Amino acid sequence: MYRITLVIPTYNRAASLMRALESVAQQTLDPTLWECLIIDNASTDDTAEQVAAFAAAHPTLHIRHVVEPKAGVSHARNRALQEATTELICSIDDDERINEGFLEAYLRLFEEHPEVCVAGGRIIAEYEGSRPRWMSRWTERPIANPMDYGEQLRPFPKRALPGGGNMGFRRSVALQFGFATELGRVGGKPIGGEENDFFLRLREAGYTLWYLPEAIMWHIIPPEKLTDEAFRRLAFHIGISQARRARLRGSIFRARVAEVAKWCATLLLCGTLRPAKWGKLFTLRRQITRGLWHREA
Repeated sequence: MYRITLVIPTYNRAASLMRALESVAQQTLDPTLWECLIIDNASTDDTAEQVAAFAAAHPTLHIRHVVEPKAGVSHARNRALQEATTELICSIDDDERINEGFLEAYLRLFEEHPEVCVAGGRIIAEYEGSRPRWMSRWTERPIANPMDYGEQLRPFPKRALPGGGNMGFRRSVALQFGFATELGRVGGKPIGGEENDFFLRLREAGYTLWYLPEAIMWHIIPPEKLTDEAFRRLAFHIGISQARRARLRGSIFRARVAEVAKWCATLLLCGTLRPAKWGKLFTLRRQITRGLWHREA
C-alpha cells in the first residue's frame, strides 16, 4: 500500500518532464511506498508516448498518466487531489529536478509530525546558461523563486509562502480548500498565483506552513526564459495574476495602493544598483503595474 503520492502537472513539455522523471527515478524511498501521478493537461506533443516509454523502462516505479482535459494548471492540481490514492501528497513542476531524499523527507515529516498538514522545501535556481549580469535578488524571484530558510525544520516566515514546485500537504486538508481555477497557468500564458492563494487561505484558516530543508528542488531556467521579451511578458502576467487574486479576495483597491508603495521602494533600490540591474528592476515594476491595471485582469 502506497504511503505518499508525488504529483507532476504537465503541459507540452515532454523533454523537460523526462528530465524531472530521471530525478524521480533516483529516489531513496522504497518504490513500494510511493506512486508518481502525472497529470497531463491535455498536451498535444508526445508526452503520453514518452511517459509510457519511461514507465516501461522503470518497471519498479509506479507511474500513472492521467489526462485532465480542462485547460489550466489549477484544474490539473485539483484533479490530482481526486486521483491520488494516499493521504500524503507532494508536488513538483515539470521543469525541475529533485534531490534523492525528496520523497523520504516529506514522508518522514508527515508521519513523525501529525500536527503538520502543509509544507514546502528548498528551491535552488539552476541556469542552463550563465546567470545574467542584470539579475538581482529582486528580478530573480519572479523567474526562479529561490528559497532557503536554513537547515532546520521551521515555520515559514510571516511574509513567505512555499513554492508551488516544491510543496506537500495532507490530501484531506487540501480537498477542503482546492486550487482556484481563476488563477494559474493556462496553456502558454504565464498566469500564476494559484499556489499563493492556496497557501494564504490555509494560513488564514489557522494552519502553520512548515519549511522542510531536506526536500530540495532545482528550478531549471533555460536561456529562452531570460530574454527581454520573456521577462517583460512574465512581469506583465504577474500583475494580471495579482489583480485576479486580489479580486477573488475583494482587495483590488488595497492591491493597487500597495503597488504605489512598491514603486517608492523600487525607486530607492534603483539608486543602489548598477545600471543593468536597476534597469531590469524598473522594467519589472512597470510591467507588473501594467498588468495590475489591465482590463484582462
